[in-house]
Amino acid sequence: MSKQRLVRCVNGHMFNSERYGNRCNFCGGSPAGSRELVQTPRPDIDDDRTRTTDDYEDGIEPVVGWLVCIEGEQRGKDYKIRRGKNFIGRSDEMDIAILGDLTISRKNHAALSYNPKQRNFFLIPGDGAGLVYLNNEVVFVPVEISAYDVIEIGKSKLIFLPLCGIHFDWEKDEKEES
Repeated sequence: MSKQRLVRCVNGHMFNSERYGNRCNFCGGSPAGSRELVQTPRPDIDDDRTRTTDDYEDGIEPVVGWLVCIEGEQRGKDYKIRRGKNFIGRSDEMDIAILGDLTISRKNHAALSYNPKQRNFFLIPGDGAGLVYLNNEVVFVPVEISAYDVIEIGKSKLIFLPLCGIHFDWEKDEKEES
């Protein structure tokens, strides 16, 4: 397993500097001991930058579905799926990190994507050497997935369980509350 480079910011938060650079992903502060000791305030959420998990007002990025390992090293473990692309690999830097299965690429073995506009999910093959299977069929191009489909990656099998779709979506719910 690769070693994370954890750094403490001027406000005391620990963050992975390889993943977030020289800005704390919690408060935007610089690393403690750096020359720049003044905390830079976070820009408004309404600007046009890419949003991260902690940009949601209550700090919670809604789950849109799950994968549950039904066979392999992590049998019984669940993995939350979020909006947009969820990269799958065995590195703890991945959105869905399947630890212990050395037949899974460290980074980007595959990806799962939820599209809130069409309310559908896609399995996307990654750029690693390993193959990914959907219901025992190899996946070479993005393919739409449905409830209870089985994804095989390395020696692990995962069952797909959607929350969002035609009956429910967080964006629709948020608009109706306004």
